Amino acid sequence: MRHRKAHKKLGRTASHRKALISNLATSLFLHKQIRTTTVKAKEARKSIDKLITFAKRGDIADRRQVLKIIRDKKVVRSLFDEIAPIFKERNGGYTRVIKLGKRRGDAAEMALLELVGFEDVAMSKQEAKAKRKEEESARKETKGAE
Repeated sequence: MRHRKAHKKLGRTASHRKALISNLATSLFLHKQIRTTTVKAKEARKSIDKLITFAKRGDIADRRQVLKIIRDKKVVRSLFDEIAPIFKERNGGYTRVIKLGKRRGDAAEMALLELVGFEDVAMSKQEAKAKRKEEESARKETKGAE
């Protein structure tokens, strides 16, 4: 029985699990939303919320605590300067997990992990990607007509 166990093991060693959570947090702070398995998203959410709480306080000791987990200084700067001020008045619940269904290859439950309040950033990226794809297909059609 798993009474009083703090986290899921995710089928990994402790160091691999720590690296996984660190990479998920870094990607989330960079892109504002990531697509991963539901279990990983729920597990990463715990650490990510703690990192945002450190960033909200914002002193040098908190910055060092965050740097222990996220090694990229640009991402940490972004977290402290851009993301944390948006959550200043919010008491927790900085992330959202949206279930997407099963993955085609292995039927793993997939989820979208996103920062609350940054939905428009992610949507604009998706719209820009769709527009680029459309322009590229139009270019191919004109090239083929010549």
